[in-house]
Amino acid sequence: MATLHDAPLRDLDAATVYRLLRVRVEVFVVEQECPYPELDGRDLEPDARQLWAADGDDVLATLRLLRDPDGCARIGRVATAPAARGSGLAALLMRRAIELAGPVDIVLDAQSYLADWYARFGFVRDGDDFVEDGIAHIPMRRRVG
Repeated sequence: MATLHDAPLRDLDAATVYRLLRVRVEVFVVEQECPYPELDGRDLEPDARQLWAADGDDVLATLRLLRDPDGCARIGRVATAPAARGSGLAALLMRRAIELAGPVDIVLDAQSYLADWYARFGFVRDGDDFVEDGIAHIPMRRRVG
């Protein structure tokens, strides 16, 4: 049975950080064949929170919640381990991130094929498509209220 967790990076032990980053790298760098700087510094920002679903020590899904300079919350690095896909864990993490974000607009950059999935949580297109690391993305926003 998976349990949900959230904490700033500074409060996590090294093994947990390793497990979170391993899922992100497995999905975004290895599976999607995108050599990009996964460690972009944003995880260390004072307001950054890591959210994850775990079964014991096994991280099954993760995302991060950031605060942009304009005051918007930003959800990113949404990743589910291949063995846990279809289990609803990413949706649970999304709902928790929206709750933690509070009464502010929330933005994210969705891989295009996932735009409808993010729309389930109230996100709508908020700009032109763009390509990042060879993958088509759509900027999306969930307006407060």
